[in-house]
Amino acid sequence: MLSLKNLFLNVTTLRLIPVAGLKNFPPPINYDHVEFTERPKLKVMEKVPQYPGNLKPPKMQKKLKFMRGPERVHNFLTHKQYGIQALGGGRLRFGHFEMLRLSIGRKIDTKRMFTFWRIDPPWQPVTNHGQGQRMGGGKGAIDHYVTPVKAGRIIVELGGICEFKEVKEFLQKYADQLPFKARAVSHEMLEKEKIWEKEREESDMNPWPMKYLVVVCPVIRRFELSNQVQSYIFSTSFALAKKKRISRIRDS
Repeated sequence: MLSLKNLFLNVTTLRLIPVAGLKNFPPPINYDHVEFTERPKLKVMEKVPQYPGNLKPPKMQKKLKFMRGPERVHNFLTHKQYGIQALGGGRLRFGHFEMLRLSIGRKIDTKRMFTFWRIDPPWQPVTNHGQGQRMGGGKGAIDHYVTPVKAGRIIVELGGICEFKEVKEFLQKYADQLPFKARAVSHEMLEKEKIWEKEREESDMNPWPMKYLVVVCPVIRRFELSNQVQSYIFSTSFALAKKKRISRIRDS
């Protein structure tokens, strides 16, 4: 033991000999399926919808149904790459459109990336009486226009020769500036969520799911039901008949 120690003490210099190690790099991503759009940047949306000259701009009620519930149509990515998805209902004004257009336009590389809108320009009128006005006097004048958005709606879609980790940071940054909760998503994320929802539905051991609870429909709002039950929502006459039947059972 002592001789081995003395052997190392006599060594004054150490030499590092480089060796070639085995490296396993993943194959590069294939972008042959990417189809570029005509213009890479987001187009300017109209602040006010254009009406014919002989038509007075119509006013509208709040119509909260345009923001309530999940989005069942525009909830997927057409180019199967990346985008911004709303996580709650809300309204987008013209300023939000300009914020997304200018901010994303500065970040993307137009030679290999493209973006496009998945929502309509502002079309729903919002009226206002103005500050300091007396009560009454009818419905106020149109103040501005908005675009209602439901939860799950894809707002902006981004694609091209790029990876999700390259665009996720600035997409999430601008999604946080919207008037409702939103997130940056990729096609793989949405597919995994669909698989998870399907597995959860198949593994559900509850013998009384929401779609079979027909008796409770007269006593709760139809918006409280899930989307599966909305196909079973009754008409007003059927709901009234149910209430009469329940009252007869209680009286007896």
